[in-house]
Amino acid sequence: MMTHLFRGLTRSTLAVTVCVASLAPTTLIRAESAKNAPATENLDYRIDQMVNRGIEFLRTRGQTENGAFSGETGAAVTGLCVRAILDHRPAAAVNDPVVKKSLEFLKSKIQPDGGIYETGSLYRNYETSSSVLALVAAKNASDDGDEKYDSILRRAEMFLKEIQWDAGEGVSPDDTAYGGAGYGSHSRPDLSNTSFLIEALHELGNDADDEAIQKALKFVARTQNLAPPEGTDVGNDTAHGEKIGDGGFYYTPAAGGQSKAGEEPNGGLRSYGSMTYAGLKSMIYAGLTPDDPRVKAALGFIRENYSLDKNPGMGAQGLFYYYHTFAKALDVAGLEVVDQEGGETHDWRADLVNTLEASQQEDGSWVNRESDRWMEGDRQLVTAYCLMALAHAKK
Repeated sequence: MMTHLFRGLTRSTLAVTVCVASLAPTTLIRAESAKNAPATENLDYRIDQMVNRGIEFLRTRGQTENGAFSGETGAAVTGLCVRAILDHRPAAAVNDPVVKKSLEFLKSKIQPDGGIYETGSLYRNYETSSSVLALVAAKNASDDGDEKYDSILRRAEMFLKEIQWDAGEGVSPDDTAYGGAGYGSHSRPDLSNTSFLIEALHELGNDADDEAIQKALKFVARTQNLAPPEGTDVGNDTAHGEKIGDGGFYYTPAAGGQSKAGEEPNGGLRSYGSMTYAGLKSMIYAGLTPDDPRVKAALGFIRENYSLDKNPGMGAQGLFYYYHTFAKALDVAGLEVVDQEGGETHDWRADLVNTLEASQQEDGSWVNRESDRWMEGDRQLVTAYCLMALAHAKK
């Protein structure tokens, strides 16, 4: 067994032990070029080569005349593309006309209620949260912190907290929708949108004790296949909590619950990879530590289902969203390596770099050629996912 460091939001350096029993390492490298890749210590160089090509695709072929990177889902894809570029090239916020044009596009979507979304949008939370990620990065990249963003971001924060499902929507803490966020059209909340909400609030400077983040934690915990741990008042107290118990996460507990991976014969909602990493990341932002049984259970699912060939439980569906949440969660958690049964050390960063290196297209973009579900046929969106993942893969 090997010690792994948990860093990031915890107050001190903590350790967890993770052992992976089922991993087929030969399947992680899917191209001859990746088999001959440089040693692990050259990962940052290899990342930079991919990033340069990916950003060049977005700059030269990805942007429309009005500054958007995609005509789909309003401001959301543009926000993610801008954030992806600024993660690697912060100076672009003030110097690159392509980025500046996209920032102006995002600002043109600011609504009277403070949200940042297309008029009449069904994706208000997703659009606003994604735009916040871009605008926070732009503000932080400015030499003087660029105060012109302050009012925009304060109003966006108020908007996000307002549309969260709580007493304002007539739901109590006992309701399975409580604390969650949906796309923003009063549709039921889900873990994907709630994880975007939590990340946006974190980026806006809210700490783990923030009331909205703690409300969201209650929703997140109800998406985990785990009975409420003894001594905790936040857990999966729904009928699904004990049916599977593998520590993974599913899509939503609201309105009877749903997993995009389907159900077990006993009615249990199957866990899957992308939601489990989204759940882990969200729990860490909400202040849970590696000693917490909910975190331990999530890591247990991750070690038993570690893969970069597929989105565990979903195959090729949502694969690049999975890479994005995979990298963010493991980086935020500070999980440096994972051990295979028998003692072989596995570096998730190297695995991710090998995988993305093998799947980058000739034009520098990435696209899901096996499944376009959840817009993964959109090269701009998928390229943004990959660039953000690579930012977290850097040492």
